[in-house]
Amino acid sequence: MPIENWTARYLDELKEFRHDLHRNPELLYDVHRTAQRVAARLREAGVDEVHEGIGGTGVVGIIYGQSRSSGRMIGLRADMDALPILEATGAEWASQVPGKMHACGHDGHTTMLLGAALGLVESRAFDGGVALIFQPAEEGGAGAKAMLDDGLLQRFPIQEFYGMHNRPGLPLGTFATGPGPQMGSVDEIIISIEGRGGHAAQPHATVDPVVVAAALIQATQAIVARNLDPLQSAVISITQMTAGDAFNVIPQTVTLRGTVRTLDEPTRDMVEKRLRELTESISAGFGAVGTLSYLRHYPVMSNSEVGVDRAVAAAGEVAGAAHVDAAMVPTLGGEDFAFMLNERPGAMIMIGNGDSAPLHHPRFDFNDDVIPWGCSYWTALVRQRMPLV
Repeated sequence: MPIENWTARYLDELKEFRHDLHRNPELLYDVHRTAQRVAARLREAGVDEVHEGIGGTGVVGIIYGQSRSSGRMIGLRADMDALPILEATGAEWASQVPGKMHACGHDGHTTMLLGAALGLVESRAFDGGVALIFQPAEEGGAGAKAMLDDGLLQRFPIQEFYGMHNRPGLPLGTFATGPGPQMGSVDEIIISIEGRGGHAAQPHATVDPVVVAAALIQATQAIVARNLDPLQSAVISITQMTAGDAFNVIPQTVTLRGTVRTLDEPTRDMVEKRLRELTESISAGFGAVGTLSYLRHYPVMSNSEVGVDRAVAAAGEVAGAAHVDAAMVPTLGGEDFAFMLNERPGAMIMIGNGDSAPLHHPRFDFNDDVIPWGCSYWTALVRQRMPLV
């Protein structure tokens, strides 16, 4: 089955809706305008229930089908927040807010789920309920967890969760997903090294924390190279180093910051343990004191097998089985949809954005031609999971 015909009637409106979100990007939980626009359009469309302020600024719309005899409710999730990046697309609808832009396509994700709402309200060709979840703060704020903590599952009897994310480089009209761990955990590391500062001409009278930091940075890479099974995955990246204020002074302290990504909890535990051991022992070996703060932000995002089967079936109905990759290679990029999948079975699927700039790039822009494919996927998934008898 190709793209569903009903999308053609809404396509111009949906494109303009997406362009409006793109012109007016908002960060983390401060997505008040976006959430208000979404809630208003859901009400205008005739969505049965519209709930605002969940998890801060999240919106949930509930649509009931022609029948509710199945007692089933599935959750479809889209993210709404942008990134603190200066846009360089030159698009007619480029960001009007300096230093903020939709560089990950959340404007498109929100638009596709809104489009699906229009189609579902119009047809109601399903048996059960659909929870349309518009989530804030995916980009580092754990908005999915905030919505769960605010009673998402207590207020709405959601039995399955499904998400969708665009992927640059994946051809238009194609989908990809896979069972098990698909996206990495996201952890933040802060390493403080306390030495003894002094004059750069008298290093013997100091304990140089910069030298300690250099040794430690090198040693962290040996964790992956020599402590981790080569068939497992982890990335340790030291991305920031703060030290000193003058060229001729050996500083008292150095602070290192970075991130750790893994695809399973035992590896995550091992990396934290080894980082702590290396921080303390290498620092002590130089006469300094090293401490590690290890902050666990997002867990591993793992698709359930049954969720993948259902996502693949819906994508296949829309794009054809030959255009659905059901064995996607995992990535160590993070996704807070993991919190939802830890609570209920389901799956995240990738939808092709075509030949575009990569995600989180100043020249990235969501491809408007993806909109009907994404809307059709959502409605096909709903019909398949809750068919009318």
